Amino acid sequence: MTPDIDIFSAEPYGLGVPHDQFAWLRANAPVFWHPDPDWPGFWALTRHEDVTYVSRHPALFSSYRRSSMLYDADEERLRRDRMILLNQDPPRHTALRAVVNRGFTPRVIARLEDHIRAVCHRLIDGVGTGNVDFVTEIAAPLPLHVICELLGAPPEDHERIFRWSNRLIGFDDPEVRAAHTDPINSLFHYGVTQADARRERPADDLISRLVSGEDTLSEVEVGMFVTLLAVAGNETTRHAVSGGMLAFFEHPGEWERLLADRSLLRTLPDEVLRWVSPLMAFRRTATRDTEIRGQRIREGDKVVLYYAAANRDEDVFPDAGRFDIGRDPNPHVAFGGGGPHFCLGAHLARLELRVLFEVLAERMPGIRPAGPARRLVSNFINGIKELPVTV
Repeated sequence: MTPDIDIFSAEPYGLGVPHDQFAWLRANAPVFWHPDPDWPGFWALTRHEDVTYVSRHPALFSSYRRSSMLYDADEERLRRDRMILLNQDPPRHTALRAVVNRGFTPRVIARLEDHIRAVCHRLIDGVGTGNVDFVTEIAAPLPLHVICELLGAPPEDHERIFRWSNRLIGFDDPEVRAAHTDPINSLFHYGVTQADARRERPADDLISRLVSGEDTLSEVEVGMFVTLLAVAGNETTRHAVSGGMLAFFEHPGEWERLLADRSLLRTLPDEVLRWVSPLMAFRRTATRDTEIRGQRIREGDKVVLYYAAANRDEDVFPDAGRFDIGRDPNPHVAFGGGGPHFCLGAHLARLELRVLFEVLAERMPGIRPAGPARRLVSNFINGIKELPVTV
């Protein structure tokens, strides 16, 4: 008997990721035709093999045609969204990524470790003792400070960058979205303004690198990249951190394991990312007729890659329903399934997670939950709005 499947509506995600539905789909209908309120329907992919296959064949499954977003947009919105790296296909994507990648090489990111550790200690210094919200005090400000440091944004701009990015990913959640605001335009114009300023007075930051030298980005490209970075580099890491802390609360044996053996910090970030899957799904559009597992996919069909489901695929991850910070190997798809859109900030995200949990284990070994987590209402971001803790 086929259960009622709805993995698209945002409201149920406010209670948690529907892993029971994902498990049924992986076992019984890994290429599943799902109804869609704005489209004739879409193909939901929940197996690791299929998610990676589609990710690595951009000529067959396009990010550009209808963008990577789950919800469909009109042509005017699509024209704007297609300027973002996330919604481009090779060769344009390849050329643009080669420029922005200069700021995300392992060598560049490694230089940030001392800064990230200092931020972690400063945040913990400011927490004090008693009951606090882990999201507000630690999980949210850490990646915000790091991304603003990368961009060269002055401290007085941090709060509004956070506010814009929060509203951008929280459009489904009535507590987060704000009427009469357009966070994409706000972030875009901020990036353009900063690009203009760096052309006049270059500094040692990412925006200066993007607008100087032989291969540079236009004002529009910088604005769109800042918009992307505010979400991809800020919000996703924030929710990986808070989701990782919640995972430790739900599996206290793993926290004790970390306290006893810091060598587990090497594998911890990837297991947190697999377990949480902060970015749960992206969309592709078929560019011609094809097949996946015998299901006919027609040109123009909407295909949704469910990373949160693929990261619990029992054929790839032994004991997939167990949070295991020593899991190795760990071929998760939290950074995408490979191919041209593999996450640009993978090195940075791993570094932030490793350093933060190292500092937490050192400074707050007795941290414990002080109440239930409150989740973001979103079918896109696996987010936690509030996580009360006692420190």
